[in-house]
Amino acid sequence: MSRALIIIGLVFLVAGAVARLGPRGVFGHLPGDFAWRIGHVRIFVPLGSSLLVSLIFTLVLWLLRR
Repeated sequence: MSRALIIIGLVFLVAGAVARLGPRGVFGHLPGDFAWRIGHVRIFVPLGSSLLVSLIFTLVLWLLRR
């Protein structure tokens, strides 16, 4: 269990570092990502990116369990 938590933590660390390096994040703006600007307030809802990341993590975990 502790080994899995360490690996998951390292994956999140690497993903966060990669996301900070790109000007628009890792994926940019996918078709399902919504952005609104109201005055000085920006609202960004990364629905498409969240679905893609979830799918990738699901596939990786599925492959690791086999």
